[in-house]
Amino acid sequence: MKDILTTLKEDGSFGTLLGALAKAGLTMTLQEPGPLTLFAPNDEACTRVNMDVIEGDPDKLNSVLTYHIANGSYRSEDLAKTEDIYTLFGKHLTVTMESGELHIDNAKFVARDIACSNGVIHVINNVFLPQFSGWYCACC
Repeated sequence: MKDILTTLKEDGSFGTLLGALAKAGLTMTLQEPGPLTLFAPNDEACTRVNMDVIEGDPDKLNSVLTYHIANGSYRSEDLAKTEDIYTLFGKHLTVTMESGELHIDNAKFVARDIACSNGVIHVINNVFLPQFSGWYCACC
């Protein structure tokens, strides 16, 4: 089984996220033993925010990226039993169930429970912005 970083690289739909992680110096974090949970916005999700603005500010970039990573391995069944997941950024993501569908913060799941040697990846359709909590319009 491969680690989170290798899994992202081999998938091919996370180029924007991988570039941002490298720029922020966070790639090693996703290779550490963990366990970690990564809520991974795919390339399509990254088009919904202005990544140039985010990547142009190192502090903002680090904040946004660490807001997508949680200590511990949270599978779907774990998420369904909680309301909050605390991130490496130090702020929580809100977990909700709407019309029988699990959501996390402002995102829907594209794919869930991708097992890795050091945790789990959930692919999401939006980018979390730490200045907001819960549902919001991604306008950065």
